[in-house]
Amino acid sequence: MKNQPALDAHSIQNTMLLPLWGRAAASEKNPDILYDRQAIEIIKKCDYNFDSIAKAFGGEFSGICYVVRARKIDDAIRAYMQAHPRATIVNIGAGLDTTFSRVDNGMIRWYNLDLPDAIAYRQSFIPDSERNRSIAKSFFDTTWFEDVHFTPEEGIMFVAGGVFYYFREEELREVVAAMARRFPVGELYFDAESKQAVDKSNRMVQKTGNQGAPMYFYVNDASALNSWAPEISVISCLDYFAGIPRNRQWSWQSRLMTRILGRLGMMKFIHLGFSHER
Repeated sequence: MKNQPALDAHSIQNTMLLPLWGRAAASEKNPDILYDRQAIEIIKKCDYNFDSIAKAFGGEFSGICYVVRARKIDDAIRAYMQAHPRATIVNIGAGLDTTFSRVDNGMIRWYNLDLPDAIAYRQSFIPDSERNRSIAKSFFDTTWFEDVHFTPEEGIMFVAGGVFYYFREEELREVVAAMARRFPVGELYFDAESKQAVDKSNRMVQKTGNQGAPMYFYVNDASALNSWAPEISVISCLDYFAGIPRNRQWSWQSRLMTRILGRLGMMKFIHLGFSHER
């Protein structure tokens, strides 16, 4: 595709290509978990050499992690939509995420929040539509709160897939606490890793040649997030691979990893609720 905006190869924004490639490469082999048709189509159009990504993340297990993350976020949104069919969904650090194409029920309102260059790159592949709009601002520029239109009765859910790792806990705590005050009926669903797992992930990203996107945030004990603000409470913290079918065609190493990492609490999904009545 012509006229694609350039991305700094040593930036957090550039990491949006990792999950895109992972979903496209792995969903064809794991359609029972997730099939991301839109990601596959974008890869074909993308003017980018994915060799370094494929080399660093080309293992079977890495691909499984990408499709599982997308599947679990899809499932969380669908569960929320059962009670809130006209909900507002805010996709934090959206990058080239394609979740809307899989979960849209024809009624939800969707916002893709990301930095201006990331949104420009996204829109070269996925244009905005009436119910699927972009906000070109930093997550930490809380003026984006005013760009999100919702009604408490219809509900609001925030999701962040593979995003919070790149920020320090004190930065996240401040903004999430502000979100809880501004959107007191909201919920937040995101993935996290333990300190040990984040250290390993940092080494993998560096193998792609990207030296400008170190990961900081980790969660060893999810209950500690209850202390972020009086309005925040942990709804659940679940094993990353909980409920995901193990494919018998996976290597024994991949099957073993999905069990060990969950049991050790190294990879997880965390669900927070916002309320003034805690």
